[in-house]
Amino acid sequence: MKSETTLKTAFAIPPGMIYLDGNSLGPWSAAAGAALDGAVAAWKERLILGWSEGPEPWFGMSRAGAGKLAPLIGAAANDVAVGQTTTVNLHQLLASFYEPTRRPKILIDATSFPSDRYAVASHLALRGRDPATDLVVVPFGEDEIVDEGRVIDAMTPDVGVAVLSAVVYMSGQLMDLARISSAARERGVVVMWDCSHSAGIVPHRFAVEGVEVAFGCGYKYLNGGPGAAAWLYVNGRHAAVGPGLAGWFGVDPARQFAMAETFYPAADAGRFLAGTPNVLSLAPLLGSLDGLAAEGIESIRATSLAITARLRELAEMTLSEFGVRVITPREDHRRGGHVTLSHPHAVRLSTALRARNVIPDFRPPELLRLCPHPLYNTVEEIETAVEMLREMLATRSYERVAAADSLVT
Repeated sequence: MKSETTLKTAFAIPPGMIYLDGNSLGPWSAAAGAALDGAVAAWKERLILGWSEGPEPWFGMSRAGAGKLAPLIGAAANDVAVGQTTTVNLHQLLASFYEPTRRPKILIDATSFPSDRYAVASHLALRGRDPATDLVVVPFGEDEIVDEGRVIDAMTPDVGVAVLSAVVYMSGQLMDLARISSAARERGVVVMWDCSHSAGIVPHRFAVEGVEVAFGCGYKYLNGGPGAAAWLYVNGRHAAVGPGLAGWFGVDPARQFAMAETFYPAADAGRFLAGTPNVLSLAPLLGSLDGLAAEGIESIRATSLAITARLRELAEMTLSEFGVRVITPREDHRRGGHVTLSHPHAVRLSTALRARNVIPDFRPPELLRLCPHPLYNTVEEIETAVEMLREMLATRSYERVAAADSLVT
């Protein structure tokens, strides 16, 4: 666990605040801020020359980001591309791998992040399919937990692609990527893993786990800032698969400025990038990735497991008598980086906590997500937050709080 002095200098957490929403937006860090300042300075001082000159030429930032991210997800740098947004990358992957004339259905689970579901449904419609029949939704089981066996059983011969979450955003459940990826490969299904709620807190091993395709954002546990560049991963065995949506930044770098009429894709995963990268969204992500590398993902994971286990224990011991249920799995190998509590008045509890400078995350209809991050939270803060919840529930003071829908983040 970080010392209080290190916390105050490395991350910008307002004084007196207990920030438990890093699974929605990671805080500003000194490393990210310095990288962003450097990009702005290059824009100011070099103008167009910033693309090719200076300590961090903009033209190479996407591939630099791939090299920094690859160790966190257990991948070869050439199989990673950094840029665009999460949903745009999902559309790109669907356009590249989904073959509706061969296997027309796409599989998701009922706990999929809404943007993933929207993307899949709209993509089906664009390809002439009917989401009402071709979108296969696997229902979740008890307490919003996804039954992995049920997901595998739903991979029938007419399913070509599955879009699944590595960590279920509602419950904090960590899926068995290796098991599902292996079963999908046997059935001829390409799984696209959404790792937005896992990359940076869970040490993925894509190459070992047999992951074929993955994608994720850069602003949660990667701490790249609001709207930070996203990323995608395509296993090197799919080198023959070209981008379904081609753009100039996916061209072979040696030919990029030839401005040829023919599209010559890059040999690495950079071929899936389309437009010019957003430098001011890439820069802080690159800085933050350096900071994460210095900490070590295995160390981050070990501390995260310890602090989330403590949070689960406290919640079960002190809050269950008030009707609070902990739905995040107890087992370490099934738990991501946050803990989800269920209570009928979760939205009022969330509002009341924020009024006391404790920042949780509410998800309808009755889920309260708490994310203690090992780099900027302490066990004492967790104990304080749980004690606040206990006091609110015991006195029913939350009933006097007007629920604020604007606080759903």
